[in-house]
Amino acid sequence: MASSSILTPFRSLRNPVFARLYAAQTTSLLGDALTWVGLALLAFELGGRQSAQILAFALTLRVTAFVLLSPLAGVLADRLNRKTIMVTADVVRMVVIGLLPFVTEVWQVYALMFTVNAFTAFFTPTFQATLPAVTTADELPAALSLSSATNELLGVLGPGIAAGVAAFLGTRNIFFIDAATFLVSGVLIFTLPARLRAAEAAAPDAAPADDQRVTVAAVLEGTRLLWKNAVMRYALLLELVAAVSGALILVNTVGLVRGQLHLPESRYGWVMAAFGIGATAAALLAGALTKRIAQTTFVVLGAVLTSVAVLPANHAGLWLLMGLWLLAGAGQNAVNLATQTLIAEQTDAAHQGRVYGAHFAWSHLWWAFAYPLAGFLGLHFAARSFLYGGAVALLLLAGTWLLGRRSIAPPALNP
Repeated sequence: MASSSILTPFRSLRNPVFARLYAAQTTSLLGDALTWVGLALLAFELGGRQSAQILAFALTLRVTAFVLLSPLAGVLADRLNRKTIMVTADVVRMVVIGLLPFVTEVWQVYALMFTVNAFTAFFTPTFQATLPAVTTADELPAALSLSSATNELLGVLGPGIAAGVAAFLGTRNIFFIDAATFLVSGVLIFTLPARLRAAEAAAPDAAPADDQRVTVAAVLEGTRLLWKNAVMRYALLLELVAAVSGALILVNTVGLVRGQLHLPESRYGWVMAAFGIGATAAALLAGALTKRIAQTTFVVLGAVLTSVAVLPANHAGLWLLMGLWLLAGAGQNAVNLATQTLIAEQTDAAHQGRVYGAHFAWSHLWWAFAYPLAGFLGLHFAARSFLYGGAVALLLLAGTWLLGRRSIAPPALNP
């Protein structure tokens, strides 16, 4: 039974259109790993002791691009050829990444990285909105599970692969391999069916010409639909809970392992690998579990799990910490996967692009709040940062549950 559950997500590859989308996503994710390892090495080469500041500003530009541009990307995903959007994004990213080996100034890094992430802000929501269009309702949970599991697995393995490539080819040459991954992704998407829009296939003449204008109201419509729907609003607020605990882990684990436990750098790698493995395992199991557990139950269980897991971390040894991070990673992915499925279930096909775009922006805005909170706690309350941060997450969770429990149907087991 367990083996069958783990293999469930792979059955989605029987759908040939999804299989090609999945191959394109996997290649693109490998490119992302190469990008960030190469960027870290390049930042050190250009800035030396200022490399941390360079990386921090580059990450700020990344989130800024996502928050500002993904709602517009969602509108365009509902109006234009999704295949064209994703191929264009891959081609531009290929060209920009191909320029990184030639930079000589830090400002050039900032300009190129903002451009790369601007087009990632167009690619990712379009990709997310395309999955419900090319899969059936039964296939979608498994497709999302496989997609998310691959994302998490490459998050664990990708940096190691990228570091090996950099050691073999050199810091700057890694970007040429990186650029090639986006070329491969673009070619795979180019071979897909013409438009990848379920709404247009069902009613090709449904939208009047004047509806094709991109206005401020159209850009904000995804946010309006996202917050108006009680179920999606509930899930989005629980993503804020997950962002708080996730930011604590990403920001403060290194201080806990190296500063408080006085363990070597390799043990930090073990702990973060446990977090990624937990997220990967949850993604592989989610396709089967969500057939038995309501999505609203799944998302709140994930938020509880990841919040509770961080609470005792300041007083944990290595092995207990790895176990806690395994649970926290599983909880993080449970929240994220259930939210994506709920958006597909709660939004009509004609508006899924803009809702996924708005969700992409809001979910990254949560992290823009959570990162400074985690940094503040790590700086001023290092010995209790996870306890205090976990308490904040639980307070947000309690408030969300109290506000949302009356506006959504009570969670129930699926038959």
